[in-house]
Amino acid sequence: MKTHHNNALRIEHVGERVVLTGFVARRRDLGNLVFIDLRDGEGITQLAFDSDNPLKDKASAIKSEYVLRAEGVVRERSSKNPDLPSGDIELDVDALDVLNTAKQPPMLIRDETDALEETRLRHRYLDLRRPRLQALMKLRHSITAATREFLNQEGFLEFETPILTKSTPEGARDYIVPSRLHKHSFYALPQSPQLFKQLLMSAGFERYYQIARCFRDEDLRSDRQPEFTQIDIEMSLIDQEAVLDLTERLVAHIMKATRGIEVKTPFPRIPYHEALSRYGTDKPDTRFGLELVDLSDVFAQTDFKVFHSVLESDGRIKAINVEGGAARFSRKDIEKDLTSEVAKYGAKGLLFLRAEAEGLKGPAAKFSTEEELTATAARMEAGEGDLLLFVADRVQTVNAALGHLRNVLAGKLDLIDADTFDYTWIVEWPLFEYDEDEGRYLALHHPFTRFPEKELDTLKEDPAAVGAFGYDLVAQGQELAGGSLRIHNAEMQREVFRALGIEEARQQERFGFLLEALEYGTPPHGGIAFGLDRFVMMLGKTDNIRDVIPFPKTQSGHCLLTGAPGDVDASQLNELGLKKDKHEK
Repeated sequence: MKTHHNNALRIEHVGERVVLTGFVARRRDLGNLVFIDLRDGEGITQLAFDSDNPLKDKASAIKSEYVLRAEGVVRERSSKNPDLPSGDIELDVDALDVLNTAKQPPMLIRDETDALEETRLRHRYLDLRRPRLQALMKLRHSITAATREFLNQEGFLEFETPILTKSTPEGARDYIVPSRLHKHSFYALPQSPQLFKQLLMSAGFERYYQIARCFRDEDLRSDRQPEFTQIDIEMSLIDQEAVLDLTERLVAHIMKATRGIEVKTPFPRIPYHEALSRYGTDKPDTRFGLELVDLSDVFAQTDFKVFHSVLESDGRIKAINVEGGAARFSRKDIEKDLTSEVAKYGAKGLLFLRAEAEGLKGPAAKFSTEEELTATAARMEAGEGDLLLFVADRVQTVNAALGHLRNVLAGKLDLIDADTFDYTWIVEWPLFEYDEDEGRYLALHHPFTRFPEKELDTLKEDPAAVGAFGYDLVAQGQELAGGSLRIHNAEMQREVFRALGIEEARQQERFGFLLEALEYGTPPHGGIAFGLDRFVMMLGKTDNIRDVIPFPKTQSGHCLLTGAPGDVDASQLNELGLKKDKHEK
């Protein structure tokens, strides 16, 4: 059907006879000349029909998105297009077949399309013709291909684990699938292959990986979908250093293979609590400064009622130094725009001071002593023209609010280099955190994360004080991968379940198969899982996960293309032993 793709022909091909196929991107009819831009997944080539070409009238009738097969001789263009790789040549067409016609598309099939996202998703097959999305889908393929190449060379085996499995709810909600053969029983779609890959370690397969489809019934955001893909990795008889080393080499291989970028290893490591203290988050963007500085001790003896009450309640006072920010942000900017940003994370207010030649000035200055102001300026390394922004509240609120604010400020001040990949490990995680709303401890990674055996007694007395062998890889303010060493001892696993408030009978019902496997000599093991979709987003420089998934859902979980989720026939429900609520239509 063709001899070349539409980005392949160059000046050195002039005089060659070729065959091209593709979609009509654009037709230009100049009266005595007709030009057609022919587009395929690789690029565009211009087709030319001169005034004496018997195919000119046929070409004049062709419309956008027709599918063509064109044959002819490559010639040099008289008016070249430096924006196209094939812009030095065109095809003098002497044979033209219309392989299929097309209706008028409801959107421009161009990167600069003006279509609403609803239109794009409703006609996703057209949206996917756009060069930008074609490039992102190819990038996705390249990342998975590079992953398989690297892991195969490292001695890993690729497995497929079940999609229909048992509900073991810990974390997000499961998607539930009713069974026809076992009425009133249900499968669940996997949130991850976690338990199955651990069972493969128990089975003696020392190196496993999977490009795994996962499902979570949770509220959606721009970087989340109800179904997503993980690069899932597990290894036996290793320690944490081995997992981190392999991960770094995998990332370096992917970056080199897909982007031609050399990545420096090893990656920096930041302990979990230090990340919260300095950046306010366990997913810090380290491409810029604006770090949080704790000033609680500076104001320990303060008479300022706001600060005093916060410190009395075991809260914290932290600030960010916006260098040169005094001239950039007006009082109105601070009290309206920036204050509204910290309010999103529960902060009751945002105080500020400006660094002037005479010292720190501003509304908060009159409530502070000279000693406190001098110490603050020194701690913050404030120079003339700097702007200091304060939040005083519970430590969690302070970190979350200022952590968000530093990202907002970086965007406003253009501090972020989109071409920088700041791969950083967050290590030394706690095993648990206490959830005030639920009134119980929750696992920070998951309940299968190993911890030092010497801390077993601490687990029983103070679960929040137990450290874990957990690690996250973050880049550009996003969690790219997360993992841990796993519990391989049945009794240790039971103790973690107890700490989470899972009673013995419930343990057996949900996880009995895992506990039994751990009693049959399961070796020490650990692993990591990458969010493939996020990886493609980062390397493809898009902030919308729907750009990197061929057929995504909307933020409400709908597929506008197919209409899913939809109704089913009453006969199907009867076979499953189900019926609609009597109040439903």
